Amino acid sequence: MPMKLLHMEKVKDGRYLKNYELTYLNKAGREKKYEIVSRSEIPSPEAIGTRVSGVSIVAYHEDKMLLLREFRMGVNRFVYNLCAGMLNEGESLEECIQRELYEETGLGVKKIRCILPPSFAAVAFSDVKTQIAFVDAEGDFEDHTSENEQITADFYTKEEVRELLETEEFSSRAQIAAYFFASSASFVPDIK
Repeated sequence: MPMKLLHMEKVKDGRYLKNYELTYLNKAGREKKYEIVSRSEIPSPEAIGTRVSGVSIVAYHEDKMLLLREFRMGVNRFVYNLCAGMLNEGESLEECIQRELYEETGLGVKKIRCILPPSFAAVAFSDVKTQIAFVDAEGDFEDHTSENEQITADFYTKEEVRELLETEEFSSRAQIAAYFFASSASFVPDIK
């Protein structure tokens, strides 16, 4: 018997996240309660996971990769991460990429090389769907972050990234991007 969603109920409406309880009929024919969070209102079960909410940016300058060392309140520590952010109402993905890169680093977008199709950010507990953009960045670092963000941005060589991967904590997307950057001869994906 295939898994089947029987019922969805919003259990909390927070400022940034909405909590839902999903009731499934599992493959054994028994009910299973499952909790998820979403960044957006989910009007019906068919709408779960259909909305793209933001972008993660893998940025390069010459032979270096941009990484952010940022304090993340959710884990109460500094981690290495990609520049990322939420789409604003009426904003295109390209505008979001330019705004987030500038806000978090002061850098500009020289060229957008590739934008991957939407993917789920945390399928174990959320329907949040984002896109990953690969860009060439230019300019000088400046701090335009809010008082609730603590971010240090820098470009790293492949050797420096290899060392960071051995000694520092990362977000999973940043860790994957850093690993492929540090271990490949060609660091920009060849996706059309």
